[in-house]
Order: sequence, then C-alpha cells, then structure tokens
Amino acid sequence: MRRVGLAATAAYLPSRWMTAAEIGELSGIPEDVLIGRFGLRGKHIAADGEHVSDMAATAARRLLAERGMSGRDVDALVYFGSTWKDYEVWHAAPRIAHLIGAERAAVLEMAYVSCGSPVAVRVCRDLLRAENEMRTVLAVAACRESYLIDFANPRVRFAYDFGDGAVAALFVAGGGGHEVLGCHMLTDGSFAEDVMVPAGGSAEPASIATVRDRRHFLDVRDPVSMKRRLDPVTLPNFLAAARGALDRSGVERADFLCGIHVKRSLHDALVKELGLAPDRAEYLDDTGHMSGVDPLLGLDRALRAGRLRPGDHVLLLAAGTGYTWAASVVRIHE
Repeated sequence: MRRVGLAATAAYLPSRWMTAAEIGELSGIPEDVLIGRFGLRGKHIAADGEHVSDMAATAARRLLAERGMSGRDVDALVYFGSTWKDYEVWHAAPRIAHLIGAERAAVLEMAYVSCGSPVAVRVCRDLLRAENEMRTVLAVAACRESYLIDFANPRVRFAYDFGDGAVAALFVAGGGGHEVLGCHMLTDGSFAEDVMVPAGGSAEPASIATVRDRRHFLDVRDPVSMKRRLDPVTLPNFLAAARGALDRSGVERADFLCGIHVKRSLHDALVKELGLAPDRAEYLDDTGHMSGVDPLLGLDRALRAGRLRPGDHVLLLAAGTGYTWAASVVRIHE
C-alpha cells in the first residue's frame, strides 16, 4: 500500500489575545474557575475583517515558504475548518487556493466541525493512496467562532473557550515526512440537533425577529438533557476512537496526545486512560478550542518545541457536535 507522509505543518494565531480575566468579566465566571476547570488562560481573537479564508491562507503561505514551495506545487487543497465562514452557502477552499496561487490544485471542502483534524488526515491519506498521479495534498483549516459566542447566554458555557486561529498540513505520497497510519471514527446522530446556530438555515430563515432575538449565535436547545446523555459516553467514545485508530495502525499504545481543547478534567482523564505521562500531551490552554484546528496545531507546536522523539506514535484525537469522535495516528520519522 502506498505510504503517505505528513511532511510539514504551520499555524497562524491572530495577534489579539483575550485573557481569562476578560472572559470572566463578560461571562460572570471567575477567572480562577476558567483557568482551573475550563483549562483556559486565554484565547486569540480574529481582527475585524479577518475571516477563515484569510487565516487559512496565511497558515498555508507560511508552510509553503518554509518548504521552499509555491502554490503551483500543490496537487489538491482540502479545507476542513469551521463551517461558519466568510459567507453563507459558500466554499472557502476556492478563495484560499486563489490567495496562495494553487492554480492547478483540485479543491475539496469538508464539513466536520470540531473533529476535522483526524478526519482530514484520513481523507488526505486516502486521496493520495487512491490517485497515483497525485503527489501533494495541502490541508488547511481556520476558525473564527469566537464571534459566535453570546456570553450573556449561559446555555453555551461549554463554548466560552471558542477562539480563532488556523493551521496547514502538507501530505505527500511515497517517502518523506511522518508516516500517516490508521484512522477511526464513530458517530451518534442522536445528538444532531443539540448544538447549532438556530437561525439562518432553511429550518429558521433569517428575519428581523431572529436578529432581534439573537438567534444567529451558537446555542444549545436543552443543556441539561445534552449533559445527561453526553457525559456517560464522552470518555468511552473518545477512547473507542483512539483504540480503533491504534488497532488499525498495528500499534499497542500512543506515545503522545494532540487533542482538541476540552475542560481540564476530561483532558487529564484521557491522558490517564491512554497511559501517558502528563507531559506527553499538548494542552492548548492559551488558545482554547478552534473547531477543526486543534490537534494539528498541537502537533505543529510539539514538533517545533522538540517534544516528539523519532518513532513516537502521535494520536490526533477530536470530537465534534453531531456527534462524531475521530482519531488518527502519525508515526514521527526516524
């Protein structure tokens, strides 16, 4: 089977950083609770007029520059970031390809929200395996969902950590890069209508009333019901996704975890159940959660900080409302 490598990563974070103290003032949650329980020291906020296509293109340009490549070297471009983009009913990938000069790239767009990173790894791997003439796939993601949070709405407390940023990852066929191994995902569609932006779609078209009633922000229909149903399955399903990816990789255990940003207690439970030491996981307490961006941004940080060893099996682990849990394994090259 054709080997696929993850050859490079790069990231972008907006310059504005909102501290836990600022979030506390807006939400009424004490700063020490945000830091200790939410695991949130702060998060980055996109500038006015800075959208997901802009941020994704910035991360992509950084990656290409570091690799000495141009957009014309990209055979396919895949966008896997936030589904809340510059415009409604609109694809970001074509604009990103245009901004980076990927004139000959095939362009794909995915809509997997917060579980995007491990799913994108799977899709890019399989694309390179399926089409022998394809040599390079550039995956990009960005998030601007800090702007979807209404801090006056306690039903979305779980989303107060939503921040902004972008990541890019280059996948190559054949030798080179960190080897992409097994991937796994599972979905429980009974959660499909728990979390959403209520207005703006065909179920509730935009109107004067929807704007007046602040129906264009993220919301949870019934937080008590969602928590009652979600709490018992969250950790088991994360672990099932991880176990499936490791099994498909022929690997007994992970050596390092790059997951989405979750509350501190859940992160610690995942680290413990995976048999990892606390320092063998990347925790994004300075960025919060950025839709599909987190795991690959965590991998980029860990690589640049020299925290990964040759031969390490890195687990990219995520979950997205809907509800899908997904994992992919990458072996760090020797």
